[in-house]
Amino acid sequence: MRILLLSWEYPPRIHGGLGRHVHALSLALARAGHEVHVVTRPHADAPPEEERDGVHVVRAPEPPPMLPAQDWVANALAVNTGLQTTATRLLNDVDVDVVHAHDWLVAYAAGGVRITTGLPLVATIHATEYGRHQGHLPGPMNKFIHQAEWWLTYEARRVVTCSRYMRDQAQRIFELPPGKIDTIPNGVAPEEFTLVPGREVSALREHITPDGEHLVLYAGRLEYEKGVQTLLRAVRKLRDRGVPVRLLIAGEGTYAGSLRALARSLRIARAVDFTGFLDRAELVRHYRVADTAVVPSIYEPFGIVALEAMAAGTPLVVSDTGGLGELIEHERSGLKVAPQDVGALTAALERVLGDRDWARGMAVVAHNQLERRFSWDAIAGRTVETYERAIREERELAHAQRPPLRLIFSRSPLLGGSAEA
Repeated sequence: MRILLLSWEYPPRIHGGLGRHVHALSLALARAGHEVHVVTRPHADAPPEEERDGVHVVRAPEPPPMLPAQDWVANALAVNTGLQTTATRLLNDVDVDVVHAHDWLVAYAAGGVRITTGLPLVATIHATEYGRHQGHLPGPMNKFIHQAEWWLTYEARRVVTCSRYMRDQAQRIFELPPGKIDTIPNGVAPEEFTLVPGREVSALREHITPDGEHLVLYAGRLEYEKGVQTLLRAVRKLRDRGVPVRLLIAGEGTYAGSLRALARSLRIARAVDFTGFLDRAELVRHYRVADTAVVPSIYEPFGIVALEAMAAGTPLVVSDTGGLGELIEHERSGLKVAPQDVGALTAALERVLGDRDWARGMAVVAHNQLERRFSWDAIAGRTVETYERAIREERELAHAQRPPLRLIFSRSPLLGGSAEA
């Protein structure tokens, strides 16, 4: 099959789970023998076009004028113009069977390609603006994003969500027919998390905590809905109880300044390390060195960082919300707590840090689930099934809408009449 993927992020441009998802999926599709093209944004450290690991990547130039970063909507529309132009140019040279768009950030480029080419469109909705804001849209930009999401799901022949929670939300807020949605989880490559030599893990731990404190890791974007503020307050309570704990916060985002200020106001700034963005190798080392990884989200469609922790064999504590609640079996493969409940999170961390053998046992159970449920090769296979269904439905719809051939006879042409089709 010949596939075109449209994505706002693709390595080396990675801000969160979306870019890692598209990259891993594209590689798995290529391994399965499919022809894969990716159109994405440019990056200073990457060429405009390259073939890497069997995937053809084209990075679209962004058209002028260069807009202020805070002018988010105008920037998104400008980028979509570049993505659509580049994708259209690519399609003049190569044939594809299906277009796969990832999230609202490429909605207008994807819709434009679908309308102008007639190709079947599959759209993955990784999150929704409605969900991020707990069921309301507070401002004009939020309403714009919601409308872009709605339009993308309308134009798509098939819609993919990463969890049952997201399936139900997308069906409700975008008024989608249930039969239009396929639920395919995110994935992980466990082998990427087991190749770190033990001496590197020991050296990193000695560097981070020479005094032997417990290490708690948060990895992900620093945004309000990720709930890191709850984790900081739980760390304060743990230290008040005499639990020697150090928190590692790996990631970047618009809420970073607020979190640093909160750590200072809680008087735990010296016990919190903001590492910034970590590349894959460094992130793996941090998972391996941590005593537990915490995903304290208020809103979480899936929680790919939870899969990463499972792959690394790191005991997990997660919020029982969204797709996260579907990943973890409480007290068997990890601990689940109510979102924003500082007391419950504090108690869960105290349990995990206080009984290392029990915590490692849960981590083993979680790791053993990965290959069966979350391998990228299995997920790529299910995604191809969605592509095939989209192609078939697009063909059937085109056939059903084709006007029937009408013959209107008058007198025979040989006798001076005519036949009109």
